[in-house]
Amino acid sequence: MASDESIAAGEWNKANSSRSIPAGLRRKDDGLAVVADGVVLIAATRDNIEFSPRVGSIPRRLTFPDGSVFETRDNDGVDAWLRLHEGAPSGFIHGLEAFRLRLAGFALAVILLAALIYRFAVPALVEVAVLVTPPFVPDMIGSGVLASLDRTVLSPTHLSGDEQAAISRGFERLAAVSEGGQGAYKLEFRDGGPIGPNAFALPDGSLVLTDDLVRLADGDQEMILGVLGHEIGHVERKHSLRQVYRVAGVAALILLVAGDVGSGVQDMLTQGGAIIALSYSRAAEAEADRRSVEIMRDAGYDPTALARFFTRLEAATGHRNETGMLSTHPGTPQRRQEVIDYANALGKRAPAR
Repeated sequence: MASDESIAAGEWNKANSSRSIPAGLRRKDDGLAVVADGVVLIAATRDNIEFSPRVGSIPRRLTFPDGSVFETRDNDGVDAWLRLHEGAPSGFIHGLEAFRLRLAGFALAVILLAALIYRFAVPALVEVAVLVTPPFVPDMIGSGVLASLDRTVLSPTHLSGDEQAAISRGFERLAAVSEGGQGAYKLEFRDGGPIGPNAFALPDGSLVLTDDLVRLADGDQEMILGVLGHEIGHVERKHSLRQVYRVAGVAALILLVAGDVGSGVQDMLTQGGAIIALSYSRAAEAEADRRSVEIMRDAGYDPTALARFFTRLEAATGHRNETGMLSTHPGTPQRRQEVIDYANALGKRAPAR
């Protein structure tokens, strides 16, 4: 290509002047020159020329270092030179860079806002929701979650009638000294399958005990009752209900950003496995541990039975937190010791019945 090849025709405005001069844009070495009547009015390299972005058929403006402006309607000619010179129209590159910066800023703002909502707004809204929840809502959630688990994970228990009856009698003693009384809780026996040795509480007061946990206890009924006392504590303090609302709040936050809220939140609420799989906070677990100690003591059982359970479960799972109750109720030496220390602090009490 010749160094003086014509690129486009247009008009040139000298800096700080309103008078236009008909001129042409020509290639000059590695840059461009504005030429009129064979005279070079201004020349500059590509990096020193500012190209306005292409917008439809609006005239293109090329601003030179001295402030002079060349204006042309030959957008195709300008873009053709830009493609040969750098592979893409300058306006597109600058526009893309600006768009990327704006997009990055917007994404950062969304992430920051979501983090603030999750950190401050969701917990506050959860507490408000718990306070104003009508009595029928925990019943509806509990039955829905259990039905979902029965369809997907759980199966009927293989425990004998005598085994179930013995555990149920002890559970009734625990429920009798709890804040809700016997009528507030219902014990459900299930084969947990992939859940393994586990027990969990639902918002309506249903407590699910798996066959694997009973087998793990190996006849130590007080150990089983210590776990059930822990689950009663979760129900008393509405930890299960808070967990459901927390899951719904996080789902709503994510789906709000994604542009779909209604069906997504409903799916999260109806998928029991997703709710049960989430761990309670350390504070909630510690609170439930203390309630187990109190309830077991008041019912006349060994208040440290829960600590014994943690020891046996960790031994059975090889000190891993990947399966069973340790995944949803992480047991640690510190937690076992806290149970023992709390029981000692309460002191011994005569059996309640």
